[in-house]
Formats: sequence, C-alpha cells, structure tokens
Amino acid sequence: MIPSGVEIYVALESVDMRLSFDRLSGLAKERVGYDARSGALFIFFGKRRDALKVLFFDGSGMAIFYKRLDRGTFKIPEAPSKSARHVEIDDATLEALLDGIDVEKMTDVTPAPKTH
Repeated sequence: MIPSGVEIYVALESVDMRLSFDRLSGLAKERVGYDARSGALFIFFGKRRDALKVLFFDGSGMAIFYKRLDRGTFKIPEAPSKSARHVEIDDATLEALLDGIDVEKMTDVTPAPKTH
C-alpha cells in the first residue's frame, strides 16, 4: 500500500535495470532533484519498458520494488515539456501504472476492488 500524500516521481529517461541502491539514489538526485531518502517514491524504467523499479526510503533503509510485465510494456506518462527529466504522479496513477494500464488514456476510471 502506498502511503497517502507521498510524492511520486517518474524518471523519463530509461535506466540500466542492473542498477541498484547507490546508483539509483544518485539518479534520483541527478534526474529528479530530490534526495532518495526524502520519503518520496522514485520510478525508473528499463529501455524496453517491460520492467520498472521503485526506489524508496522506508524510515530505516532504502528499498527497491522491481516489477516486470509478462507481456506488453509500461506506458510512461507524458512529459510536461521537452526539457522535463521527470514527471510527478499521484498514488492512483501509480497503481494504474503498476497494473500495466496506459495512464495517458485514463479518464476518471475507478479501479475495480481487488480480491485476494
């Protein structure tokens, strides 16, 4: 579950998915402009866009969530300008993104409740 009100940043340039904590933390600062320990979530995509990593600080250390789609690709949000290196999204958009939904085509769609 994503904490309410957390800032979520999507890096728009692809990264080498072999990168881990230290280098992704450096990219958070370099491409997004925030310290990786700020409490925000930082989303990074691979070149093929079939995998992503979410880097975050949970209060006691850095953590990485890694997801690869079985088929298809993640649809990255549009850049607000040509020079933008990242885009900020809300928690509902992140949920849709992680589910493989094209967030650019979303229009007030309430996701169906998840059953376990």
